Amino acid sequence: MYALIDASGMYASCEKIFDPTIRKRPVVVLSNNDGCIVATCPIAKKMGVPKFGPYFKIKDQLDRAGVVARSSNYELYADISSRMMELCASFAPEQHIYSIDECFLRFDHYIPPEGWHELGMKIRRKVWKEVRLPVGVGFGPTPTLAKAANHASKKLPGFSGVAVIDNDQIRKQILQQMEIRDVWGVGRRIGERLNLLGVKTAWQLAQTKPALMKKHFSILIANTAEELNGLTRVSWDDVRSPKKQIYSTRSFGQRITGLTDLKQALATHATIAAQKLRAQESATSNIIVFAHNSIHDKESFFKRSAFHQFATPTCDTAVIVKVTSQLAEQIYQAGIRYYKAGIGLLEISTATPYQPDIFTPSADQPELMKCLDQINSKYGRDTLHLARQGIQQNFKMKRELLSPRYTTRIEDIPIIRCSE
Repeated sequence: MYALIDASGMYASCEKIFDPTIRKRPVVVLSNNDGCIVATCPIAKKMGVPKFGPYFKIKDQLDRAGVVARSSNYELYADISSRMMELCASFAPEQHIYSIDECFLRFDHYIPPEGWHELGMKIRRKVWKEVRLPVGVGFGPTPTLAKAANHASKKLPGFSGVAVIDNDQIRKQILQQMEIRDVWGVGRRIGERLNLLGVKTAWQLAQTKPALMKKHFSILIANTAEELNGLTRVSWDDVRSPKKQIYSTRSFGQRITGLTDLKQALATHATIAAQKLRAQESATSNIIVFAHNSIHDKESFFKRSAFHQFATPTCDTAVIVKVTSQLAEQIYQAGIRYYKAGIGLLEISTATPYQPDIFTPSADQPELMKCLDQINSKYGRDTLHLARQGIQQNFKMKRELLSPRYTTRIEDIPIIRCSE
């Protein structure tokens, strides 16, 4: 049996944990640079607040309705997520973290004495008591059916946060009420194509022939159809494979026009990517940098990129940032109001072993990088950083509605004052 545990409105729910004044109010969370609404709490959902719509277009309307908006507080969400995952892991011998707000549990040859529904309620109570996150729990004999049960636990009538698919009757009942685009792995575009074939619900997909789904779509959709019938076809690796490419890119909080600002922005992205590279014990042989303005600007669209191949594979921040700064000079053009920039580390391989260049010894300083990572891991990103990243960064992401980072910054720890 599999279980899927999913936090309801994760980002918005995290914002309510430490702020009692907004717990009964509609809350939305915005994307980078406070651009679009990316998360809504259950209250906001009932009000019909749209997700992924530009915030500035409906800001006045939301203000009149008493909706609270917050900038994305990634540090807080990641820490709350780790606490939730640690609690969930204690209920099963095997856990697979699927995303920041959901995880799978697998129970091999085990049936809880209290029953699956009561176990789900126990998980919900535990997470609420210790983390203060509302979660939905779905149980099923396959990961896809566990996903379907989780959908039912939150979206279908008759379920109160927990749903269990453990017989054909309940399986049919739930799948008949699920639209095809709500099935895990289907999505909108494939759902539209399935609709043209008369497949409009999850139950109808379960009745299709896997060979036909493979012919018209892919092996993934064929596996999904079989999973809906209780045949396990989805698995996850115990250890995730290292990434073959690592990118770091982001739009600016405000437009930049100077070469110094562009260099600092690219150096910051290079630092982030290099740290991820070392975290998976890899090295890169190639790097690409790019920058452009917006396609919506009155001026013509401008985008330029530059590429560099290292003589020796590297994972050293200083080495990568030095090259990034040189490439920035190649792509810069005066007068352009840059909207976005980024870097990509390509041709990634394991850090050791590798064939060195006899004429170009490695410039990496592994002990220095180890010290850098340890300090920033303990005290927060960029506590120690290269001067090339700058001190006063004019391009920093705009987060004007950012809440305190209650659990990761000493100065933001909540203070409780008791009066007699």
